[in-house]
Amino acid sequence: MTWLITGGAGFIGAHVVRAMLEAGEQVAVYDDLSTGDPGRIPEGVPFVKGSTLDGELLRRTLTDLRIEGIVHLAAKKQVAESVERPLYYYRQNVHGLQTLLEAAAETGVRYFLFSSSAAVYGMPDVELVTEITPCAPINPYGETKLAGEWLVRAVGRAHGMTTASLRYFNVAGAAAEHLADAGVFNLIPMVFEKLTQGAAPVIFGDDYDTEDGTCVRDFIHVEDIASAHLAAARALVAREPGSDLTVNIGRGEGVSVREMIELIGEVTGYGPDAAPVSTARRPGDPARVVAAADRVRTELGWSARHDVRAMVTSAWAGWCARHPEARR
Repeated sequence: MTWLITGGAGFIGAHVVRAMLEAGEQVAVYDDLSTGDPGRIPEGVPFVKGSTLDGELLRRTLTDLRIEGIVHLAAKKQVAESVERPLYYYRQNVHGLQTLLEAAAETGVRYFLFSSSAAVYGMPDVELVTEITPCAPINPYGETKLAGEWLVRAVGRAHGMTTASLRYFNVAGAAAEHLADAGVFNLIPMVFEKLTQGAAPVIFGDDYDTEDGTCVRDFIHVEDIASAHLAAARALVAREPGSDLTVNIGRGEGVSVREMIELIGEVTGYGPDAAPVSTARRPGDPARVVAAADRVRTELGWSARHDVRAMVTSAWAGWCARHPEARR
């Protein structure tokens, strides 16, 4: 069977494509290239450039490529932008998903794997976030992911499509330099950018109720994210038609922002130059968000393999490939 990877030219999508190909799965890529890079798509992989809002192209693609399963990663994902442009985010992430599911139901797609996010939980006041922790997203991005889960589950039940949603936490790292994330929206690349510019990394709030006063997060290597998608895709094939599964994808270990910046200084060779400065908290930043990873081990037989140092080291290699002046 062939899996269609929407957003397969993106940072996470390209890693999923790589993992599934290496495991012997047949894949094709559908991407509008608004943020994706066609250079990430391996030679020989069928590629269709298009939007998830284009129902006619989706139906033709699913039919022509005889797609039986979809891994849906195509989405807009910047929290701040979602606050500024909620209509755009709902159109791209929810209406785009609706259009894709309509095409999938019409063409007989049997399996649907949805890329969700820990953003569905909002600001959970718990030591470990489980899949039954109440969902209370605090921004339009998180809302679109939660609405997406509801829609995927409902369509699956109505049409006998086996579905799953993967809620992953803070993604980092790279499997290869050319697959590294080119964006500067998350902690690790934001610190890289500051160091490259000769500026001090910034900590947004050092007065949280945590051990060192800074936020604690569950960082997960993008290669582990990719292997989780592979495990979930294969599990779908063995599950009952119309069934649904929701799992967290994380390591189950928290790392504080201060600890991460110290490790970045060590890995990059910037050392004391990586000493951060603190500023006011950002609105909506919870003190601690760390995954409980029990269900994914039970349901998928999956667990993360890479540690935080591997994430920083691989991300730094990708950064230096694009910014040679940064290497020390």
